[in-house]
Amino acid sequence: MIRTRGLRKSYGALTVLRDVDIDVPRGEITAIIGPNASGKTTFNKILLGLVRPDSGEILFDGQPIQGQAAYRARIGYMQQLARFPENLRAADVFEMLTDLRGKQGERDDELIDTLALAPVLQTPMRFLSGGMRQRVNAALAFLFAPDLLILDEPTAALDPLSSSSLKDKIRRERARGRTFILTSHVLSELQELADRIVFLLDGGVRFAGRPVDLLKQTGEGTLERAVASVMRGDRSAARKLELAR
Repeated sequence: MIRTRGLRKSYGALTVLRDVDIDVPRGEITAIIGPNASGKTTFNKILLGLVRPDSGEILFDGQPIQGQAAYRARIGYMQQLARFPENLRAADVFEMLTDLRGKQGERDDELIDTLALAPVLQTPMRFLSGGMRQRVNAALAFLFAPDLLILDEPTAALDPLSSSSLKDKIRRERARGRTFILTSHVLSELQELADRIVFLLDGGVRFAGRPVDLLKQTGEGTLERAVASVMRGDRSAARKLELAR
């Protein structure tokens, strides 16, 4: 569904993405992982059209997206820390997005029921807890039945029951053919959900493939330990290179 080739982005002297090649297959969950400042957020913002790359190609269903905007209507986005107008009710936020998009939103009542949002839809956002706001954030991402969902730290601030419910929803939608890009620091969660992982380090792709392949490559039993092993190996190689100079 998504293919990037040679994607580069710099902010002044800081290079955030270096010739990034990533494939996001249709109907799968692709996890973008990496330490802070590895380029995950910039990559997502480029896909969403919020940041322009310096160079490279991005294809959406085989068509280049540079200079286009229509493809964005097929993407649902759940940001890590959503900010809502405090005076609006939760139901008003759904209506506001529907008005902004200019078409009727297909509110996912299944998810609203699963996340127990129905009782608070008439409550002003300023009275909702952080966890409840995050549930609203999740439900908004599924508005308009998008083909691709980009979920940034989707279970952050959620209680265990809501987190489990959202992960079950993601699995069901994948089975229905929807495509997901997830970013999260909870690697045990991604090991549980992801069909593919892309490990970004220092702005480049350090690994791309199935989680089981990274576990085999590193000889580790969990994704968290496998990623740590790769990072230790890169740091060790960098130290050896520095000493050799």
